[in-house]
Amino acid sequence: MTATPAHTSRLTSGQAPKWLPLAILAVSLILGAAASALTGFSIATFALFSGIIFIVAGPLIVGAIEGRRKGADALARYMVYGTFLIALIPLISVLYTVLARGVPGLSGNFLMTSMKGVTGVHDNAAASGEGNVLGGIYHAIIGTLEITLLATLISVPIGLLTAIYLVEYGEGKWLAKAITFFVDVMTGIPSIVAGLFAASFFALVTGNPMNRMGLVAAVALSVLMIPTVVRNAEEMLRIVPNELREASYALGVRKWRTITKVVIPTAISGIASGVTLAIARVIGETAPILVTAGFVTSINWNAFSGWMATLPTYIYYQIMTPTSPTAAAVSETRAWAAALILILIVMVLNLIARAIAKIFAPKTGR
Repeated sequence: MTATPAHTSRLTSGQAPKWLPLAILAVSLILGAAASALTGFSIATFALFSGIIFIVAGPLIVGAIEGRRKGADALARYMVYGTFLIALIPLISVLYTVLARGVPGLSGNFLMTSMKGVTGVHDNAAASGEGNVLGGIYHAIIGTLEITLLATLISVPIGLLTAIYLVEYGEGKWLAKAITFFVDVMTGIPSIVAGLFAASFFALVTGNPMNRMGLVAAVALSVLMIPTVVRNAEEMLRIVPNELREASYALGVRKWRTITKVVIPTAISGIASGVTLAIARVIGETAPILVTAGFVTSINWNAFSGWMATLPTYIYYQIMTPTSPTAAAVSETRAWAAALILILIVMVLNLIARAIAKIFAPKTGR
């Protein structure tokens, strides 16, 4: 009787090696690049051809090695792999484009000065190499941070308290159903409508239809933020186990204290993530800011008086109305650099939210 060798290749033992998906991906990228080159190379066709080759070739190779059933299972798995890689392409493309075009515009002058006093003469001189690029986004950064902070201070308490009512007090009540309905409606409100609402509200209150300032913009953004905060906080509160609430009640703890000391700390990680999503949702809005805060080229530290600039409106004006129409490339460079700073701000806010969630999350035992 012949003994079976102790060490056999996985390819010959009916089991695909672990490195097979990476090998298929590498070959797919090479073949995809070749196919794209035949039709005039572009990122879109390269990604399309590579994805198709990967999705088709993967299951066929796995089926040839492991059998028909494993091949059918691999078809679904490789479709997930392929669609995931294809979905990454727009993200990578955006990040690459913003970095490639935004980094050259970054400088200490760009970050620490405003556009006050900068004219087309300066841009023409910079474009011809006779001077440096003047003007920056300091005033827009200040406006963005102030307006977003005010909007967060308005939205988070209202959204969190609303979610607590829906989960802890309003189960089955008509008011809870009405709130849920209106939150769903508010989720689909166009941003410009929120801006018009805030502008109209302050016009009625103050009697000045042209009353534009940071506070008005913060109210407009809070209209967009509140539904996101409510929905995320509600879902996080609902997944808190009822056993924790019942254990607290069994110890004689009042309901409000159970909510503040048990329920909210347990869900704080998800709530913080929801707040970050809400901030990211509104920090790039342009239309409501133009309607409610206007645009200026100088620094305004007072969000309760006067027009203010933000990064989205700064980008909009640099693209649509260049400081010098004959040297539009200078304004375009400023716009890309401002877009990069806006992305970095969102990333920093995300890191802060994660730190807050880690600090306030309930401690677990070993």
